[in-house]
Amino acid sequence: MTSSTAATSDQQNSLLGTLIIVPWANEPAPGSNGAATPFLLVCSRGDGRDGPGPGAKALRAELEKTGLWIGEGTADLTRKTQSPVTLLVEAGRAVLSMPFLHVQCPVTPNWEKAAHESGTAYLICTVRPWPEAVQGMPVGADQLREFVSDEQLVPTSARCLLPVRRVRT
Repeated sequence: MTSSTAATSDQQNSLLGTLIIVPWANEPAPGSNGAATPFLLVCSRGDGRDGPGPGAKALRAELEKTGLWIGEGTADLTRKTQSPVTLLVEAGRAVLSMPFLHVQCPVTPNWEKAAHESGTAYLICTVRPWPEAVQGMPVGADQLREFVSDEQLVPTSARCLLPVRRVRT
């Protein structure tokens, strides 16, 4: 089970509405030396000013302005020296920054460890609304698995591999 975090910016006036951020780490793959893979999912609840359709269109436009394209392969942002998408992981928190979004969400110790060990995390931003995800409420493993394994997720998502940054001391 993981929890969802919401990023809202005047929800009543925003086309995007409430954006939900859900972190999870998969089970280690056989032969992976026991390393889990950290993921972040960003999606709308579909509660924007003009409803889910215009909200999805607005989110697609924001993602494309950022250089992330819906339905394309996974973009490797670890190879870019300058990226408009950054991820800081420290003290049980993931801080995701995009031109249209800046949010902190709590992550499990397993998620944080996986992110630090691999130095990367996968970001999935889907324009497909998920109205059942409620901000601050737990998301069950079965509920998350059902949403992310749906055949409509890939063609409605922008995906990228992000470098994980840490606070320098």
